[in-house]
Amino acid sequence: MPALEATVLCDVRCQVGESPVWSATEQALYWVDIEGRAVHRVDDAGRHQQWPMPERIGCVALHARGGLLAAMETGLFHLRLQADGTLATTCVQAVDFPLPDMRFNDGRTDRQGRFWVSSMVRNMALASPAGALHRYAKGRYEPTPVTGLRTGNGLGFSPDGRVMYLSDSHPTVQQIWAFDFNDEGHPTGQRLFVDMNQHPGRPDGAAVDADGCYWICANDAGLVHRFTPDGRLDRSLAVPAAKPAMCAFGGTRLDRLYVTTIAPAAPISGYEASLAGAVFVLNPQCTGLVDAAFAS
Repeated sequence: MPALEATVLCDVRCQVGESPVWSATEQALYWVDIEGRAVHRVDDAGRHQQWPMPERIGCVALHARGGLLAAMETGLFHLRLQADGTLATTCVQAVDFPLPDMRFNDGRTDRQGRFWVSSMVRNMALASPAGALHRYAKGRYEPTPVTGLRTGNGLGFSPDGRVMYLSDSHPTVQQIWAFDFNDEGHPTGQRLFVDMNQHPGRPDGAAVDADGCYWICANDAGLVHRFTPDGRLDRSLAVPAAKPAMCAFGGTRLDRLYVTTIAPAAPISGYEASLAGAVFVLNPQCTGLVDAAFAS
């Protein structure tokens, strides 16, 4: 399928745009700037709000009691974002990482409202496998058996909640895995889903559509790939920025694909520098699923 034209959501440019989350109740998109230490929100009328964060923020999820659950440098926080731009934060789980200079990265809720998030060493040049996948549910935070991650990414869950997807976007790995996933939220049966070394781009953040297909941002390639449940590349959509980071479905009919991007340290040939770090809107010609709110 040919690439469809991407439009820019708003004038905001992030250093590291990540974690787009659509709120169907508010008809608004939230996303974060990790290095810019901010949460952004744009409603369907195009109104933009921004909240500065006290530390780096890897990802967010809607919270069932209002606001957001945020994975930050020192732990998990309940954020209550006020219309006047003020912020109230409550630490719900402090975190002691096994190595210095680590942080949370990619995360989202599963179909039951449990929160899943990966950790990583910030200096990717070290290629440290100290990262792991963590779960937070019903007031309990625990590591899972999924360890050895260098740059954990690409979390997604099938429409029936029976399959979990996870990628490692580090240049030395570039794999996407699938796991069996039971009602209690235990991932087992890890298997290779897609070897992204065979496709353009590194596998960054992801989303799953209503057909059960897996959309993965191809970082460094300016593309978003769609893979069918059997791992077949179905289509690739282009964005006018080299480093798409994560995608999410949204809009009234859940037929828009929002894509956050990263601004590289230096301009990349073939891409307009002024668009780096923007959020783009694509027409994926399919519909998505609403992420469950975190059920505390």
